[in-house]
Amino acid sequence: MITDEYKFETLYHGGIQARLAFGDYELSIVKGQHSYGGNKGMFEIGVFKEGIMTEMPGITNPGDTVKGYLTSDQVKVIIKKMQVATGYQPMEMEHVQD
Repeated sequence: MITDEYKFETLYHGGIQARLAFGDYELSIVKGQHSYGGNKGMFEIGVFKEGIMTEMPGITNPGDTVKGYLTSDQVKVIIKKMQVATGYQPMEMEHVQD
């Protein structure tokens, strides 16, 4: 399970989030009542470049910066794709309080 592999912080509204840095890119992994699929126990990811939400070919859909309704295994595949696309290993980031 992805939550066993990375440190997830509890969000103020009861959800959880992990943040992984890949060079100039960040992958935010969220699960909670306000995320796409969170009410079904699934994850949502968002991609940032230099702090700005961005779409990323092969990770998010064209014209979109987030992707939801993901299983733990699908998130692991996205992490591998981010590694290949950026050339960086994931580095865990500390959570920034909302």
